[in-house]
Amino acid sequence: MVRVGVVLLPQERWASARTRWRRAEEMGFDHAWTYDHLAWRELADEPWFATVPLLAAAAAVTERIGLGTWVASPNFRHPVPFAKDVMGLDDVAGGRFVLGVGAGGEGWDAGVMGPAPTRRERTRRFAEFLGLLDTLLTQPVTDHDGEYYQSHGARMVPGTLARPRPPFVVAANGPRAMALAARYGQGWATYGPGTGVGEGVDADAAQEAWWQGLASMVEAFDEVAGDRPIGRWLSLDGAPRFSLGSAALAVEGVERAAALGFGDVVLHWPRASGVYAGDERELERLAAELPRLQALEPATR
Repeated sequence: MVRVGVVLLPQERWASARTRWRRAEEMGFDHAWTYDHLAWRELADEPWFATVPLLAAAAAVTERIGLGTWVASPNFRHPVPFAKDVMGLDDVAGGRFVLGVGAGGEGWDAGVMGPAPTRRERTRRFAEFLGLLDTLLTQPVTDHDGEYYQSHGARMVPGTLARPRPPFVVAANGPRAMALAARYGQGWATYGPGTGVGEGVDADAAQEAWWQGLASMVEAFDEVAGDRPIGRWLSLDGAPRFSLGSAALAVEGVERAAALGFGDVVLHWPRASGVYAGDERELERLAAELPRLQALEPATR
């Protein structure tokens, strides 16, 4: 089956946001996510709330839907306190928490806590971050002395409800990050290739080029993953056209993703203006199609 999820940006006060998180579950979505940033792109000067308390609140007002970070990164997270956060979210959510995690981007919050690392340093840091986070969440006491992180007698008691730990969905586009996804991830996540959309570029042609590039990325990950059973997770909104510009476009996207082997597809709750701008009625129309989409079988690789 294909599972469909929705991203809710952390911009509303909880008094308003709680309704949307409940609606995501009521509409039949399989998982719901929020970004893990201190600030983000053109929304950097708009309201933006912290990720962990938001997901804890969402867990408290939902019962079935999976909840996760899309995606957390080492840009401002240390594995030891973050592992405690993950354990707490897993507990409040009753084992429904999914950790989406990536190496971290180069802008906005990359340098808030100090100079941003080079790309090479970021990859090494991510490898250590994932390895230590995996260890912390799977054993009661951890000692570690690495290049980027230290851990001395770090205790994670009583451990997570999810066993051996909450699933890691590792965001990766390049070969080194894909190798880490294959090593540590229960899922591989991608936004697809860069769109390269600029003035004078036909949007439909760019959309098709994105799908073609995504197919090549899937082949590359298949080679890295080999026979290991790792789920495939796609953000449809990495494409040039916003998926919920219309429900029909979103449906087409889920169907094409399934044909490429993606068992999980993620899109964004429409905003009133700016990035991801759209009509919430299109989200409702998509929700009406969910039973049919969820019955799809992703292509086997």
